[in-house]
Amino acid sequence: MDKVFDDKVVVITGAAGEIGASTVRQFSEAGARIVATDLDQAALDRLRQTLAEAGQDILTLSGDVSRASDAAHMIDQAVRAFGGVDVLVNNAGIEGVVEPLESYPDDMFDRVMAVNVRGVFLGMKHAVPAMRARGGGAIINLASVAGVSGSAGVCAYNASKHAVIGLTRSAAAQLGADGIRVNAVCPSPVTGRMMESLERGIMPEDPAAARLAGEANIPMQRYACAEEVSNLILYLAGPQASFLNGGAYMVDGGLTAKL
Repeated sequence: MDKVFDDKVVVITGAAGEIGASTVRQFSEAGARIVATDLDQAALDRLRQTLAEAGQDILTLSGDVSRASDAAHMIDQAVRAFGGVDVLVNNAGIEGVVEPLESYPDDMFDRVMAVNVRGVFLGMKHAVPAMRARGGGAIINLASVAGVSGSAGVCAYNASKHAVIGLTRSAAAQLGADGIRVNAVCPSPVTGRMMESLERGIMPEDPAAARLAGEANIPMQRYACAEEVSNLILYLAGPQASFLNGGAYMVDGGLTAKL
């Protein structure tokens, strides 16, 4: 990959998951200096070791995106280590549980909203001053096809991803004049841990059947892979997307074309 992000500083949350790790690898290959954050320090250590074996180095930080002090710390460390922030990828997110609205656990609803919405808000809040100091930047927020549609049993996840798109558009309207572009990426189901968890919640007796049904609902008849999502993240962060601001971009195999 061309070094299109040479000397750019990229902060990525949820970096140890499938999409996060793929995004870290692709930005690193493109020359960026990476601050990778996640709750799972052991998984971050494994990611850092894998990249080190490929001759790439990243700064890793363990933290909870829903805590203001942790959000402030990750930006502060990016500025201290690398001089600023050019790109923020708000990727951290959780799925919650599969449960009818009337019996959905209050504490789980609050946790999903805290990570998926408050985490995005705090990341942007603390990154914006650092981006202004650099003369601009790009923010990519991970929403979902669940942010433009509804599905039974995942009310917290649906609500949170709708909110991410709302935050994205509000921030884009405000920050465009500062040279800071803000966009959302909306994946369909992606192969990995999150969908395996949801499949077990949807059909505990036969998760494999839940996957087959999910894939059959997508015109391309399969889930996305993490790299197909990170490809779009990098595009939106790069110079070829210089006039893209406030959008919610689907990477869904045509799923939302049926809505």
